[in-house]
Amino acid sequence: MNSGPIVPTTAPGGRPIHDMGRVQVSSAVELAAGIRTKEISPVEVVASALDRIARYNPSLNAFVYVAEGEALAQARAAETAVMKGLALGPLHGVPSALKDLFDFHPGWPATFGGVRGLRETVIDARCAYAERMEVAGAILVGKTNSPVMGFRGTCDNLLFGPTANPYDVTRNSGGSSGGSAAAVAAGLIPLAEGTDGGGSARIPAAWCGVVGFKPSFGRVPFLSRPNAFAGVNPFCGEGVIARSVRDVALGVEVLAGYDARDPFSIPGVLDCSNLAAQRLRGARIAYTRDYGSFPVDAEVARVVENAVESFEALGANVELLDLRLPCDQRDLSDLWCRLIVDAGLPDPIKALGPAGREDLPTEYLRWVDAREKRTIEELEQDQRVRTAVADVITSVFEHYDFLVSPTVCCLPVKNDTNGNTVGPTSINGVAVDPLIGWCPTYLMNFVGNPAISVPAGLSEERLPVGLQIAGRRHADVDVLAAAAHFEEARPWSSTYDLLSIPEHLGSKDRDDESG
Repeated sequence: MNSGPIVPTTAPGGRPIHDMGRVQVSSAVELAAGIRTKEISPVEVVASALDRIARYNPSLNAFVYVAEGEALAQARAAETAVMKGLALGPLHGVPSALKDLFDFHPGWPATFGGVRGLRETVIDARCAYAERMEVAGAILVGKTNSPVMGFRGTCDNLLFGPTANPYDVTRNSGGSSGGSAAAVAAGLIPLAEGTDGGGSARIPAAWCGVVGFKPSFGRVPFLSRPNAFAGVNPFCGEGVIARSVRDVALGVEVLAGYDARDPFSIPGVLDCSNLAAQRLRGARIAYTRDYGSFPVDAEVARVVENAVESFEALGANVELLDLRLPCDQRDLSDLWCRLIVDAGLPDPIKALGPAGREDLPTEYLRWVDAREKRTIEELEQDQRVRTAVADVITSVFEHYDFLVSPTVCCLPVKNDTNGNTVGPTSINGVAVDPLIGWCPTYLMNFVGNPAISVPAGLSEERLPVGLQIAGRRHADVDVLAAAAHFEEARPWSSTYDLLSIPEHLGSKDRDDESG
């Protein structure tokens, strides 16, 4: 059984995704329940996930590292625990995955988003997702693709290449948690890590037709070292990507809770056990089509507009909001770039020296170089503008319970062949920054409020469109409940039956390996 990096290959053929593997593609909640009652084996579940990865990842390039032997060994140990009647965690035996960015696991590579010079780098530490998922019994099967430093809303890099969209493998998955979203949408694993500093869990969720949640800042520990304060510019955090709201809720319950290593960690557990009881009838919902200045593709606008009507059918009071931000979307996207680059280069990238610059995208280097020339006065001015944005968004929640909007402003773009896929440079004739300017998701990272992207429907080209639901600071359960009711009113699970992903015909059967 081999463990190691996976690189994309071209493979012919295909079959419906719901027919894959020996274990039917199921939710994390269902798998955990089946394992607990001994209806299914953790070994069978993990072996089936590894089989699906081997069959379909060559077409998707969602995983960049698969710890096959390690995962199967943990699955056998998990099965022993079940048979002995030992105490089991809420995700016992359920496969999941880390994102290859600032997310670590002992013995696993850490390329910080496909930096070629770091292909052999290993950081023997665990991020919060790895720690808490493993304590809950989940089995991490590998790492998923991400762009360099997570510095864009698409998923591509020079080392591993782009991640394909499961609805159209010629298009991009979105980023920066693109590998995670594609893997979940394709049914390779039921849930995955989605860190979020500008929309990195929500953007690919929107493009891949899954659910991506960014908790309130501090809700889930963000273990950043050597700078424990790096996650404030803008607010960054650990999130979860899954096919359903209830799977996301279970994942966030596992991740949430105080950790003294995070100076911004907030106390208390997150109880999502009774989302159905929090009805939407009478809720006040503000709906913004474009945040006042973001150009939105006509198909995205149509699908979202139609989806918002479901909230009224659920008894909520929906009002169209004329949101006025303090400056234009071009200025705001530049502000996000300046803020997030202030965290600096990680030590492994610094160690590459000047020669390592060739591994970093020119778009990223532009902001790195500009950072060295900025004055204290300019840094302070950026925080003043951020404060003005925060004041506008906070004022919305003085009158409304939720703010809903398009998650992103365009449909998935075509993948490039140069390792540098970016988003559109203009929408409806209006210029936008191709890195992040078409993603108003980053506004919620300026303020730290909880926000979730749920599938709003499909475009005429049968491409996913995402709807974002944001709530008050620390009202994570309210946001999850609103999303759960939306899912009940407009279920999207049948859209996964539309997927037909080219299969790697060289995949081998693992019956003899899984015991």
